[in-house]
Amino acid sequence: MAYKHVNKKGVTYYLHGKTRKTSTGKTATLYFFSKEVGAGALDAVPAGYVVSETANGMLVLKKK
Repeated sequence: MAYKHVNKKGVTYYLHGKTRKTSTGKTATLYFFSKEVGAGALDAVPAGYVVSETANGMLVLKKK
């Protein structure tokens, strides 16, 4: 079951993650919210992060 969050406007978003290799050879995980469940959907918020909402209702992950 993918992690879902409803913003203040009542729209449901699902958390996704995508791992990429940087130009220096390190791996970095990009987190994003989508209105539909797709490949890379996560079951929970990663450790050390919290879900925050901007003034216009956009969801973002912030480090604690």
